[in-house]
Amino acid sequence: MIECPELARRAGIGRLFVKVEGERPLGSFKSLGGMLAGQRALARAAECADAVCLRLICASDGNHGLAVAAAAQRAGVPAAIYLPTSVSRARADRIAALDGEVRWIDGTYDDAVAIATAAAARGEGLLIADTSPDPDDMVVKDVMAGYGVLAAELVEQFDADKAARPTHLFVQAGVGGLAAAMAEGLQTILQPPGTILVVEPESAACVAAALTAGHPVQVPGDLHTSAHMLSCGLASAPALRILQRHRAQSVTVDEQALDAAVAIMIASGGPHTTPSGAAGLAGLLWIAAQAPLRARYRLGTDSIILLIATEGPVAEQKN
Repeated sequence: MIECPELARRAGIGRLFVKVEGERPLGSFKSLGGMLAGQRALARAAECADAVCLRLICASDGNHGLAVAAAAQRAGVPAAIYLPTSVSRARADRIAALDGEVRWIDGTYDDAVAIATAAAARGEGLLIADTSPDPDDMVVKDVMAGYGVLAAELVEQFDADKAARPTHLFVQAGVGGLAAAMAEGLQTILQPPGTILVVEPESAACVAAALTAGHPVQVPGDLHTSAHMLSCGLASAPALRILQRHRAQSVTVDEQALDAAVAIMIASGGPHTTPSGAAGLAGLLWIAAQAPLRARYRLGTDSIILLIATEGPVAEQKN
């Protein structure tokens, strides 16, 4: 975790901290969830006599699939990762380098989720999903438990300086798993007003739609955004339940704000990341620039902001 005084000055707030997830072995926070959930699923299936049971399956925009492939490689079993064709070749190659079989899907992330789910239902392997329509889905809960390691690290870091505890968390969302894990895990360190803001691209704001409706709803369109890891059209029900309990709120940002946040993060002493990784900053700057929004979310010169740079830089060349 690093402090960025220049970003705080730019946003007109007191202090700003960034948790740098690009330094994890797989380059993102997703390594925490997919690895844990994959290993737990394999442990539960250890008595299975059918070798097909010992294959991991998931849908991904890149990072979750990489983590699941790593879990499978570590256990010595195969993995099949379903990727929409919008995913860059660089991300697919990283999965293949860990012996994951990439299966391309001509559609959105949500289409990949549906196809991977159907494959698992046919008995082709163990589904390691990071989203589910079932609020009690065991595997999705395991994924979020893995993300909880990140929250535990933050609690330990802020315990060393209680005066620096955040008043606001700006956290990006694809299906909402990370945001939910942070909302749950950081309750002991958030200072008043304890605002949790979930940031999404305007074109793929499925958590915002779910919070408004009170249940997951499908967002229409092709979900295209430069924040590739956030291009999800249906929120996860287990994540939504947690976000509702902690009264999380949402903010959506346009493509210009997402792209600008990457350059601003770097120029202000923050980590190198992607539009997905800088989405929390994009949300903060969007609110900070508008007096009515600053007032609504109680953002002031004494506010302490926590952001999560969820991944390191990744080449996004087209397939």
